[in-house]
Parts: sequence; C-alpha cells; structure tokens
Amino acid sequence: MITGVHGLIYTRQAEAVRNFLRETLGWDNVDGGGGWPIFAMPPAEVGVHPHEGESFHELYLMCDDIEATRAELTAKGVEFDGPVRDEGWGLVSTMKIADGETMMVYQPRHPTAISGTAPG
Repeated sequence: MITGVHGLIYTRQAEAVRNFLRETLGWDNVDGGGGWPIFAMPPAEVGVHPHEGESFHELYLMCDDIEATRAELTAKGVEFDGPVRDEGWGLVSTMKIADGETMMVYQPRHPTAISGTAPG
C-alpha cells in the first residue's frame, strides 16, 4: 500500500535548504529533473522547491499503484475527494483523514530518491 513519504519544502532560500539537507544532514539525493534534487529520508524523501511567497510544507504519501492503494484504503473506510488526478509528475488522489482534513497519496512518475530510478 503506502511505500514511502514525499515531502515538499517551499522556500525563498531553496539552495540554502538543499545544501543543509545535502551537507549538514548528509542525505543522499537524485536529480528529479531539471537539476532539482530530491532527498532520501529514512524511509522517506523531501524535495525543496523555490517559492517567492511564504514558506510552507506539504506531505504526500507515496505508493506503487494508486488504484490498488485507493481500493485497499477504501475497503478500510477511507473516503477520497474525487477521482485520481494526472498531474504529469504523478497520479494523485486526495483522501479524507479527519473532519475537514485531507492528505495526498500519489504514484510518482519521476525518479525517486528511495529507489534512485523512475518507476516502471
């Protein structure tokens, strides 16, 4: 079902945060495309995206097969807010985790720091 976690850090200081993750924490990384590193966290990963607005964080749960994961979670009573969305970089679905609270689950299409290669 869930195979890992992919977090995003949006910040005006993307290079400084990337250097901290790479140099200070010693996290391995892969090129997620366009020179943007994606960092391995045991047992998750984090990407750092440049952002001109206020800094914020997002949490996505990763899976190998979005349809099978949705079916398994649905069987456990989890509700989803609409169909799977194709975002280009992955197939994404929003699940309800509490009243008014949601979390994303996705099947990545990009290389991941966990495997070091693109899925499929």
